[in-house]
Amino acid sequence: MLFRQVIHEDLGCASYFVGDVDSGLAAVVDPQWNIEPYLRLSRLHGVKITHVIETHNHADHVSGHGRLAHATGASIHISDTADADYPHESLGDGAVLRLGDVEIEALHTPGHRPEHTSLLLRDRGRGGEPWAVLTGDSLFVGDVARPDLAIEPRDGARDIYTSLRERLFSLPDEVEVWPGHLGGSSCGSAGIDHKASSTIGYERRHNRAAEFESADEFVTDAIAGLGEPPPNVEHVVALNRGPLVDEMGTPAPLSPRAVESAIADGALLVDARTNEQFDEAHIPGAISASAGDTGFATKVARVIPPDVELIVVAGSDGYELEAANLLASVGLRVQAFLAGGMTSWRSEGLPVQRLELIDAVMLAERLEAEDRPLVLDVRDDDEFAAGRIPGAVHIPYGDLPERLLELSKDRAIAAVCSGGKRSGLAASILQREGFEEVVHVGHGGVGTWKAAGWPIERD
Repeated sequence: MLFRQVIHEDLGCASYFVGDVDSGLAAVVDPQWNIEPYLRLSRLHGVKITHVIETHNHADHVSGHGRLAHATGASIHISDTADADYPHESLGDGAVLRLGDVEIEALHTPGHRPEHTSLLLRDRGRGGEPWAVLTGDSLFVGDVARPDLAIEPRDGARDIYTSLRERLFSLPDEVEVWPGHLGGSSCGSAGIDHKASSTIGYERRHNRAAEFESADEFVTDAIAGLGEPPPNVEHVVALNRGPLVDEMGTPAPLSPRAVESAIADGALLVDARTNEQFDEAHIPGAISASAGDTGFATKVARVIPPDVELIVVAGSDGYELEAANLLASVGLRVQAFLAGGMTSWRSEGLPVQRLELIDAVMLAERLEAEDRPLVLDVRDDDEFAAGRIPGAVHIPYGDLPERLLELSKDRAIAAVCSGGKRSGLAASILQREGFEEVVHVGHGGVGTWKAAGWPIERD
């Protein structure tokens, strides 16, 4: 058996390449938008990708199933209850796909979505007993999936409880668990481990979801722990449901003057350099989100609707295409990029803006002055409740575009988070929207403030 896990670090997604070398056949489970890793594995091991399997209609990222089917001629398999609007073969409960000695059996495990299906793996060349289960968005390492992205949350949570108890936790202890998400994904809670795999026995003994003796207790806990959903859920699900999408457009290089014209026509610039590079000099109206940081695409999708024309600014040629691919993976289309990056913009003498960058020590000094800035904490609700700078106003960065009227343009604003990344994005949004006195608190944040011994408020 050939088995590989392929991780999308930016989104915290895991997909799988399963094959039989002797028969030369392979399947890809829950493919990411960038299909090159699977094509490379196919070439390296001399196997043909004949099947693409979806555990469900994904809500947090755009699947590469259309691109893979176009590139390889593989058939796509998904549950009929997924209402997929593209050519596919049914993957009902108990259905088995055979790749030589490898068997992939479908286990209907609804909850995260009604059509959700886990996949049990067997190798008849090594006894034929189940040795692994690809749990998709049902059972994670240390956690379970959120129940609120497709149906009424309490109904989804009750279905997850049943799927765990009657389907997954009834498997033998030694069966390996390979999930569809790792830590950092928005399809679960903060309890998702960053570990790549586990076993049924270990999760039955140590997963929080296994602690509840009744469905009612589990449902109450699952609903209480819900965090921010993935951005643009309906848009992403619609793309994944079909018709097939095999391209999101290839961004075109634009000269500085052409970019200037596109901005005048309503295009929005995503500056994918580091926050510090952005602060030093950037194109007026751009927003700051470093493509080198985990969660780049999700952060951008939280603050930009999917129908906006995007232009990417990168540090050097080549990186803009990588950033465009990451944005495409969450359903955003990049139309163009600035050829030559900021160097070309500045070489033509075009205007730039700057953001003042300070650290927690400098923030403390400013808060002792008469004209102290307003501290804007852009972290998530649970982070803010656990500890914050006294007097801070709380608006999560993803809510900022809709809540700008809650802030005054007559007072300096210092945007802060935990590490300086989300605050950099928030500060750029404020500046874009006409707030003139904006400060980016970077090189740390609330944790740095606390470690220095300054006071913290808690709920």
